[in-house]
Amino acid sequence: MTKWVYNFGGGNAEGDTSMKNLLGGKGANLAEMASLGLPVPPGFTMTTEVCTSYYDNGEQYPDDLDPQTETGLAHIEKLTGKVFGDAANPLLVSVRSGARASMPGMMDTVLNLGLNDETVDGLAELSGDRRFALDSYRRFITMYSDVVLGVHHHTFEDILDQHKDNRGYMLDTEMVADDWETVIGKYKEAVKRALGRDFPQDPREQLQGAIDAVFGSWMNDRAVVYRRLNDIPAAWGTAVNVQAMVFGNMGETSATGVAFTRDPSTGENSYYGEFLINAQGEDVVAGIRTPQTLTKKARIDMGEESPSMEEALPEVYGQLAATFEKLEDHYRDMQDIEFTVERGKLWMLQTRTGKRTARAALKIAVDMAEAGQITQDEALMRIEPLSLDQLLHPTLNPDAPRDVIAMGLPASPGAAIGEVVFSSDEAEELKKAGHKVILVRVETSPEDIHGMHAAEAIVTARGGMTSHAAVVARGMGTPCVSGAGDIRIDYDAQQFTCAGRTVKKGEIVTVDGATGQVFAGEVDMIQPELSGDFAKIMEWADSARTLGIRTNAETPLDVQTARDFGAEGIGLCRTEHMFFEADRLAHFREMILASDKVGREAALAKILPVQRDDFAAIFRIMGDLPCTIRLLDPPLHEFLPHTEADIQSVADTLDLPASELMARARELAESNPMLGHRGCRLGISYPEIYEMQARAIFEAQKLVSDESGVNPVAEIMIPLVSSDKELEILKAAIEKVAEDCGNPAYQIGTMIELPRAALRAADIAKHAEFFSFGTNDLTQTTFGLSRDDAGKFLPDYVRAGIMEKDPFVTLDQDGVGDLIQIAAERGKSTRNDIKMGICGEHGGDPASIGFCHKAGLNYVSCSPYRVPIARLSAAQAAIAAKTAN
Repeated sequence: MTKWVYNFGGGNAEGDTSMKNLLGGKGANLAEMASLGLPVPPGFTMTTEVCTSYYDNGEQYPDDLDPQTETGLAHIEKLTGKVFGDAANPLLVSVRSGARASMPGMMDTVLNLGLNDETVDGLAELSGDRRFALDSYRRFITMYSDVVLGVHHHTFEDILDQHKDNRGYMLDTEMVADDWETVIGKYKEAVKRALGRDFPQDPREQLQGAIDAVFGSWMNDRAVVYRRLNDIPAAWGTAVNVQAMVFGNMGETSATGVAFTRDPSTGENSYYGEFLINAQGEDVVAGIRTPQTLTKKARIDMGEESPSMEEALPEVYGQLAATFEKLEDHYRDMQDIEFTVERGKLWMLQTRTGKRTARAALKIAVDMAEAGQITQDEALMRIEPLSLDQLLHPTLNPDAPRDVIAMGLPASPGAAIGEVVFSSDEAEELKKAGHKVILVRVETSPEDIHGMHAAEAIVTARGGMTSHAAVVARGMGTPCVSGAGDIRIDYDAQQFTCAGRTVKKGEIVTVDGATGQVFAGEVDMIQPELSGDFAKIMEWADSARTLGIRTNAETPLDVQTARDFGAEGIGLCRTEHMFFEADRLAHFREMILASDKVGREAALAKILPVQRDDFAAIFRIMGDLPCTIRLLDPPLHEFLPHTEADIQSVADTLDLPASELMARARELAESNPMLGHRGCRLGISYPEIYEMQARAIFEAQKLVSDESGVNPVAEIMIPLVSSDKELEILKAAIEKVAEDCGNPAYQIGTMIELPRAALRAADIAKHAEFFSFGTNDLTQTTFGLSRDDAGKFLPDYVRAGIMEKDPFVTLDQDGVGDLIQIAAERGKSTRNDIKMGICGEHGGDPASIGFCHKAGLNYVSCSPYRVPIARLSAAQAAIAAKTAN
């Protein structure tokens, strides 16, 4: 027979903290606290397997669950000396959810269950306090009606507020027993009006209804959204905890509170929390009464007058402080605790690892490691890598008022304030004039790169998390909100509208790329600090990891940012971004429009000096660290104008007929440019382009070497190779240029971004000294997906369980990962010392970095602001592998 119910209490428990997957976090920790001898009200836990069975079997419970539930109730009755449903000596219980992952506020709770018109009299007699009993009953009716019966809690709040207004009361605590009796009568009338039946009086019917509601809340909308946002599988299910009630609303020696053993905002080693005298748990968070501080110091620091718990209940506070120390020592982490004091006796209702800010996580991890409570490896494993984003960018002050005007996807974290502009040219001009601007576009293209660089933040109406705007913004560390679909942009009127509001050019907005929100006006911000605990965690991470960490960067600002964040080289320098700068775009267009090789070479000769200066600026920053430079990748048509007005403007600049420019644009247009004339295919058709770029690299190396004595390390990468012959031809051309330039130190390799290249890696490795896996395109070509369009339907695939995650965010280890491993094995079979890394967006994704470690790659490369995240993720991957062995 399957065991569905586990008991705890009285200094013993049938479970422990290691059984979190079965008992849920709350149930496992209640069992653990009971076994530690802490004062835990007795109860039982219905396992997460009940939940999964319930949903797997058409919302039907296992046949043998009821007898085990009755045994659980008998266990509570025995330890409390009370009887469930007995009018004279009633046992009251709470019913709470408890998934294995903390989901605060997402699921349902019912307190004071077991009260009815008869047991309330028994409770009054036993407690000697009729007001307390009636107060508990009205709370139960409100909560049960809301959670189980579907009668909204506002119904009861309105009744209570009206009664208090009629009596001239300000606080619930002014209500006497007769008041509560009157209010209870009105509550029951409201339930009957809403449902057409009386409020249930049978305690067992109440219990079953509450259990149904808690299991049912696993699939409510807010829980489903929370799970999706936090990567919590629906298959985990929730447990249900049924526990004897203890009461914080039994007078001035009773209280309830929530506490953290350390400050969850700062990580300081000081108690943090709130409590209320003569209250139940929901009062602390409901805001009806102002909670009081736990400690005297906190009260003084906050300028509060109401006494702290340390002052009001000093003996119980001493017991609570001792419990804090015991729990933190036992769990070896900061704890989030719920407690109740019933007539001077302390009861522990919950403990769990406390949620904390990234800054607090760093401080707690460092402090505990330096105190010897945990190891450095454990400290590193305690920190969520993606949470470091909170520290790497300016963030909004959480206490600042804000007025949301639009929402989209949180495409690139950070916060920024500026005036709205709708043109990249105008963004660049205003930036030069000293303005801070927010670029708002329907979508961005490579031609917007100058405006994107100039902008403090970017907002697009279209596009997903891996759209052009999102990828480029993350690379620049620029906040970005993409896919704000409710925005309607009117370029002619220079304004956008959203939800009935209009924002004109020049108006100030604040963008929060971490939440995907756009606010009217200026919202106060907090600037990042990257020293102290942050620096120490990075130092420990670098000692633990084996993967190298490089960056995807091509501007001096991005390269310097990445170096400051600890990048050990450049894994991807996209040279095409350099061609979009105004001082060379005209020359590049001249090259595209040339009718023969001589004309192309003449135009490229004008670009060579500025391209050389670009590479020299990068080499100066990177010194002798390796720099992987990808030769031109996108199709040529991307560099030409497309609208008639733009074509005429460019034609005038180049002194050409507009018809000639338009004809060339039509000639270069492709049905599917992602699979068209791009990458190494351009190098085969127009070898002079790659030869110019190689010469610029080699000349930049010599320039920097002559200046500083440092020898830059160039790794020249040929994109979109599918055949070893392509690489052989292009490599020979580059080697000839190298000879002309004095044979500087360099390597030649390729991007593996096509399935055929992965499968033919043994042949390709004959000519490649390194492989860089371009996982963005490799994902596109493996799945047959366009990353710019897939965002429209991939969420449906994730919801349907076809995919666990968006494969453009987290690497598809089964398909794309197989190709990477095949390419790695076959490449090494030809060239054992071949160097391998990834340079797609996945290089900054923790789960993907874990795969790269297992696959034996040498490095990952990511956008500059992802470098610290990658350093920590690589350390965690190494620690996890070491632990597994």
